[in-house]
Amino acid sequence: MNFLAHIYLSFDQLEVSLGNFIGDHIKGKDYKKYPTAIQHGVLLHRAIDQFTDEHPIYRKSCKRIFKVQGHYSRVIIDVFYDYFLAANWAKYHKTELSIYADQFYNVLESRLSSLPAKTQHLAPYMIQQNWLLAYGSKQGIDRILKAMHRRTSYDSKMDQALLDLIAHEPSLQSDFDAFFPELIIFSRHKLNQLKTNI
Repeated sequence: MNFLAHIYLSFDQLEVSLGNFIGDHIKGKDYKKYPTAIQHGVLLHRAIDQFTDEHPIYRKSCKRIFKVQGHYSRVIIDVFYDYFLAANWAKYHKTELSIYADQFYNVLESRLSSLPAKTQHLAPYMIQQNWLLAYGSKQGIDRILKAMHRRTSYDSKMDQALLDLIAHEPSLQSDFDAFFPELIIFSRHKLNQLKTNI
């Protein structure tokens, strides 16, 4: 899952969403330095990633583009799944995506100095280019994937990944529609479990 899905799967709990957002930037037990709700978000992020990586529908999506994208298939499918979430946002949330995104950006900016260095570096670009809203259009994810391509250490074809979406969109949409409700249920249960245990 990419940024929008992780934020959404925090279920409008803003500190949890911050933890979920920074999850990839927190190593080992460093999450314990943060307030409890942010800890919940980091651990939820890790659980979401594990559930997703092991899920047969997600793996099927990755296989659809593996011949072209190889090692980067999972990274690209994460972005594609955010595209399907953003493009069908009204199905999942009552607040318009543009407003929802601005609300998260405001919280992120207000807490940025206390977040990891990698997050502090990333956030201004994300906000300036409005990634959360950009996920909802093919033009937006094409721009994001090309930016990701420029940052990769190894050769990738992420700059051409929009062609994979166009080629497989009906099948990938079907995958997402089947997978995401399961992920929502899992994430709600996991968050409740974390609140009980931490």
